[in-house]
Amino acid sequence: MKLPLEEQMPYHILALAILVIFYSIYLSKQWMQKRRGIKTIQIGRRKDSNIHTVETLMSIATVGIIPAQMLSIFFGWSHLSSNARFTGFLVGAIGDLIFLISVLCMKDSWRAGIPDRDKTELVTDGIYSYSRNPAFLGFDFQYIGVLLMYCNLLTAMFTIYAIIMLHLQILQEERYLSSVFGKEYQEYRHKVFRYLGRRK
Repeated sequence: MKLPLEEQMPYHILALAILVIFYSIYLSKQWMQKRRGIKTIQIGRRKDSNIHTVETLMSIATVGIIPAQMLSIFFGWSHLSSNARFTGFLVGAIGDLIFLISVLCMKDSWRAGIPDRDKTELVTDGIYSYSRNPAFLGFDFQYIGVLLMYCNLLTAMFTIYAIIMLHLQILQEERYLSSVFGKEYQEYRHKVFRYLGRRK
C-alpha cells in the first residue's frame, strides 16, 4: 500500500527507532563486556562442524536482514494497512523491551553464540523464569514487527530465514547447556518453556 511521503514518514521514524534502539542495546552490551575483558561474539568459534555451520548461517541471516529492512523502509515497500503497520510498531517495541531486559538479566554471562572456553552461569531468574530464550524472542518480535510495518517479499524472506536460523541456534544451545549444567538445566528446562510461559 503506497502512501504519500508525508503519510509514510511517521512509519519510517517509528521503524528506524525500533532498529536503532535494538542494535544500540546489542552494541552497548558488547562494548561494556569488552571493557571487562569479555569477548561477547562467540559465533563460529567452536570447532564442532554442526555448531559452526548453524552459527555461520545464523550470522548471515541476522546481518543480511538489516539491509533488507533498511531498503524496505527507505523505499516504503509495504502492502499492509495502517492498522497492521501500527501493530507492527507495537510488536517491534515489545521486542526491544524484551531484548533489553534479557541482556540486563544475563549480566556478564551473555554471549552471542556458544562459548568455546568461557565459563558462564545458568541464569534462571527475572525474565528467564518465563522464557528460556528471551533474547531470541526479542529478535523474533523485532523482525516480525518491522515485517508488519514494511511487508514485502524481500523482508518476508529474510525474516523467515532469520527466525528459522535463530530456532536452530536455540536447539544447539540447548544441547550445549545440557552438557555443561546437567541436572540443573534439565530441571529448569522442565519448568520454563523454550519461548514463553512456565509450568506451575
